[in-house]
Amino acid sequence: MTVRLRDMQWPDIEQLTPLEEQLFEHDAWSAPSWWSELAGRPRRRYTVATDGDTIVGYGGIDCAGPTADVMTIAVAPGRQGHGLGRTLLDRLRTQARESGAEALLLEVRADNEAARNLYLRSGFEHIRTRRGYYRPDNVDAHIMRAHLVGDRS
Repeated sequence: MTVRLRDMQWPDIEQLTPLEEQLFEHDAWSAPSWWSELAGRPRRRYTVATDGDTIVGYGGIDCAGPTADVMTIAVAPGRQGHGLGRTLLDRLRTQARESGAEALLLEVRADNEAARNLYLRSGFEHIRTRRGYYRPDNVDAHIMRAHLVGDRS
């Protein structure tokens, strides 16, 4: 089947919660967290990637003025390494630009080399490190930024 992007909907939470737990363990958002995030629309915008009725990826941003923040971006384990993360990131970048943002920020675990490389290839630069940010593993968070003004990515 073909992967399709669409706006996240309330019923998606049923699939998102176990996928989130599989991908992020200690850092996973709970169902109430997802409910809160979706209630933050239109400032918060979330996208799901589906293959048929199955969610295989998702991402979201917070659009608040000149700087938008990537809240989350994830791809199901069996779908990683095939460009879906880049597709989701491109969608978030477009939505941020459409909201009037001039820059897009995100944080990524220092030990997530695949994600850090994706962001670097997508024009993000490392601007700061938060030491021991991710608990209980005590892993640093890398703060990264992409400029959107004049960006055609």
